[in-house]
Amino acid sequence: MEEEEIEKLVTAYLKKRGFKDAELAFQEELHRHPKNASASAGAAAAAGGSGALSDPDVAKLVQLFSESKSVPEQYHDGYGRLRSWAHDSLDLYKHELLRVLYPVFIHCFMDLIAQGHLHEARIFFNSFRDDHAMMHSGDLLKLEGVLSPSHLEEMEFAHYLRNTKATIKICQYSYELLLQYLHKTQSFTMLGIINERINFQVSPGQPTSLSDDVGVETIFTTDDATKINPKEIQWGLLEDSLEDRFEKGAFSPLEADKGEGEAKEAEQDDNKKRSGEGKQGNAIKKSKKDKAAAAAVKNSRTEANTVSTAPRVKAELTLPVMSTEVEQSILEDLRNRVQLSSTALPSVSFYTFVNTHNGLNCSTISQDGSLVAGGFSDSSLKVWDMAKLGQQSAVLQGENDMNNGEHAGPLGGRRSYSLYQGHSGPIHAVTFSPLGDFILSSSADSTVRLWSTKLNANLVCYKGHNYPVWDVQFSPVGHYFASASHDRTARVWSMDRIQPLRIMAGHLSDVDCVQWHPNCNYIATGSSDKTVRLWDVASGECLRIFVGHRSVILSLAISPDGRYMASGDEDGTIMVWDLSSGRCITPLMGHASCVWTLGYSCEGTLLASGSADCSVRLWDVTTSTKTPRNEEKSGSTGRLRSLKTLLTKSTPVYTLQFSRRNLLFAAGALSKGA
Repeated sequence: MEEEEIEKLVTAYLKKRGFKDAELAFQEELHRHPKNASASAGAAAAAGGSGALSDPDVAKLVQLFSESKSVPEQYHDGYGRLRSWAHDSLDLYKHELLRVLYPVFIHCFMDLIAQGHLHEARIFFNSFRDDHAMMHSGDLLKLEGVLSPSHLEEMEFAHYLRNTKATIKICQYSYELLLQYLHKTQSFTMLGIINERINFQVSPGQPTSLSDDVGVETIFTTDDATKINPKEIQWGLLEDSLEDRFEKGAFSPLEADKGEGEAKEAEQDDNKKRSGEGKQGNAIKKSKKDKAAAAAVKNSRTEANTVSTAPRVKAELTLPVMSTEVEQSILEDLRNRVQLSSTALPSVSFYTFVNTHNGLNCSTISQDGSLVAGGFSDSSLKVWDMAKLGQQSAVLQGENDMNNGEHAGPLGGRRSYSLYQGHSGPIHAVTFSPLGDFILSSSADSTVRLWSTKLNANLVCYKGHNYPVWDVQFSPVGHYFASASHDRTARVWSMDRIQPLRIMAGHLSDVDCVQWHPNCNYIATGSSDKTVRLWDVASGECLRIFVGHRSVILSLAISPDGRYMASGDEDGTIMVWDLSSGRCITPLMGHASCVWTLGYSCEGTLLASGSADCSVRLWDVTTSTKTPRNEEKSGSTGRLRSLKTLLTKSTPVYTLQFSRRNLLFAAGALSKGA
């Protein structure tokens, strides 16, 4: 073979196999020493391959490569042989080797499209699509629309796949088996795709168990995740917060007032001082006993409470001042909080909307359960006061029902709810402030509105998003809130400013849900790009990218100590993440449909999930974060941690949350087929 031909073939060989460094080094060598080109070709090929190769070996290698270049049949036959080999492998390694097939299938199809072999690409796609339909049906539907080479650049999803690598976890022996097969069968087309398009995370030792396959089978990621996730985050709770003082035993506002009142009463009873000494002594003894009992209860609570062990961090935002009256109310709730565990499950209060005629899009419940709000597709927001419902009904009447008193005026006594009107599009999310005095709503009209539950009036209209706003959430301290939109951004706002304080941009598709960290320094966002991101509120910087979901992420919850996060997706999978490492601790399997809402109990021991499958599930997340992997051989890890399934009467669960006293509130609309 001529030297120039060898140079071209070696360059093409290195490029196709993805050896970019070797290709650059070879090109530089050619420019420096043109006469030593053939020697450089041998060195470059040796660098790209395994071991040193003689000149005849190089010639043979490039000859084989040139014969197999850009032939459409090579993709179909090569993938078919790889598929058969993976399925015929030993059971111990088969599940790891099968992970390779999906990204290879995707890129074989797109390579055929890019080369203009449209008919062959369609035959290839239809021949093997059934292998991946169960796990990747959403991706396949999008790829069906790729009909020409221009679509690979114009279509967002296809462009994303072409410019990212699939990250696959595999053990060392499985990796060596794969390489041996590819070299032995001289499957250069498959070898080139695997080298260029797949990033292997090779681990020593035995293969991962089948139970670990959820979230690790195939993950398309950019290089951003590996660069961003090492950044440090402070996952603890706020210093000197009300909960922090309660944990330390500083019960001051209420206890101090009680003591001062008792002292004043004692001084006013001068005439009955002697007769009152005995009673006063008994009162002192009684108060000491009460304090001792309270201390014992507090100690037992502290032992069971994972929140108390969380580190304390400083707030990066200016926090609102809380009145003494509100502090006393919250402290009263904290004192009366029920401790939950796997053996002490919560009481559940479920609010059912009826006669909504499929018009209810979202709902929310105030912290104490006294107010329930619903956002409707006719752009109306309705708020029910449970105290005013009285004996009228055990359920909530929805739109188009004349019995709900909708025709009555604002002062009429027959209306069972307060009607808020102002949006010009369907309402997609509603949320109460921590004290229940304000409510936020987000709409398809691209705005967020602030309402007063005391004045029953709209106070502010926040404009900034360019498309529908899918979610809005108040911060744990109120005043600040976050919104998520179809424009692929999340924004942080304060109630007193009409412009956003921060804009979080980075997701590749809709931002569908948003959740605040308990210390208010971070927000988490879930997206249609199948990732969750954690953002620094002060800087707007992305600190974590969580990858592993196979479908759109619809719900988020962060544990009270701020260490763990749960995310629920469209397929019914819940994944629990460690915020510090950015890794998935465990998947929780059990729901048969979309997970629309998630919530942690106040001490962080239980996770509640609500789904479109008309059920509320309770999970033991303390076991989930502590169970060693060698005990997870059965493959049904989610079921082992599911404590209880509460079925509704054909009512999909729209929202749920734990009150400060650990009562679980939930709500949903009775479906049409009930």
